[in-house]
Amino acid sequence: MNRTRARLSDGREIVYYDEAPGRAPVADPRGLPPVEPVCEVRRDPLTGDHVTITRHRNTRTFLPPADQCPLCPGGPASEIPDPSYDVAVFENRFPSFDVRTPPVPGSIDGVDSIDGVERSRGAGRCEVVCFTDDHSASMAQLPVSRVRTVVDAWADRTAELSAIPGVAQVFAFENRGVEIGVTLHHPHGQIYAYPFLTPRTERMLASASANPDLFGDVLKAERAGSRVVLAGEHWTAYVPAAARWPVEVHLTPHRHVPDMAALDAGERDELAVLYRDLLRRCDALYGAPLPYVAGWHQAPVGEGRELLRLHLELFSIRRAADKIKYLAGSESGMAAWINDVPPEDVAARLRALG
Repeated sequence: MNRTRARLSDGREIVYYDEAPGRAPVADPRGLPPVEPVCEVRRDPLTGDHVTITRHRNTRTFLPPADQCPLCPGGPASEIPDPSYDVAVFENRFPSFDVRTPPVPGSIDGVDSIDGVERSRGAGRCEVVCFTDDHSASMAQLPVSRVRTVVDAWADRTAELSAIPGVAQVFAFENRGVEIGVTLHHPHGQIYAYPFLTPRTERMLASASANPDLFGDVLKAERAGSRVVLAGEHWTAYVPAAARWPVEVHLTPHRHVPDMAALDAGERDELAVLYRDLLRRCDALYGAPLPYVAGWHQAPVGEGRELLRLHLELFSIRRAADKIKYLAGSESGMAAWINDVPPEDVAARLRALG
């Protein structure tokens, strides 16, 4: 993997990850004004959850035609000036978190006197990860060598973003499919460097604090059960026993590692093979590209880092070839999940597609 850094015309960083050396970055000709993000975080006193407010994101690009895709290389609307690339990562033009966001008042009008109410800058970083310069491709269609380059890029970005002062955790993910809510068709993912621990991470840490080897125990139990989809020397993919989504698969390393940056060469090599295999099985499940969210859960940067094991959680809202699982009253209103598809059935179907 060969890394090349450059700057876009508004000062944002872009990093190229190539399988061969020799890139000389092309200058961005657009003459964009500096990015002026306004990100703030407020804490809900009833739940303790952090909520991010970003007024500038309401004007972000939404499903442009292919000839105006900002992720295709070298075009007039492109965020990537070079005429071609393997993997490219750049700072999001419409970030949810950004270290350049200005200070915000420490109080919130009307609830200043309530304990637990907090207001702070949404300082952090958001990046876009372009998996390929081919607009019509997908992660599942890429060669294993390119998936391996994406893995290296995830690991490199995780290490760099974790070093930003104030960042609490780093989350790499891909939203795929209009049903999920993607705003760009080009194959890509994102990385969020949060200035707080997310609610799901806090809940996992609370569970793991009572059993420091919780992730190892779960993996051992699942590997002995009926929900394993595929397994290798270093990784196992399984449908969790209490899956919330109609299609949900976790991909977990056998070794306890905190994040992508901690993976060794053998683990990265196998991950590229198994992850692509998993995505191809998902696309074959209903005979069409599966809408999904694939998120890499990584340990916090600071306290609790030794408790949480790196793992992928991939899920889809599709519950049948022609049906979508909507998050209605119970899920959205009460966070009480109801799954119409038994996890054992999904595991058996995905396993049979190999």
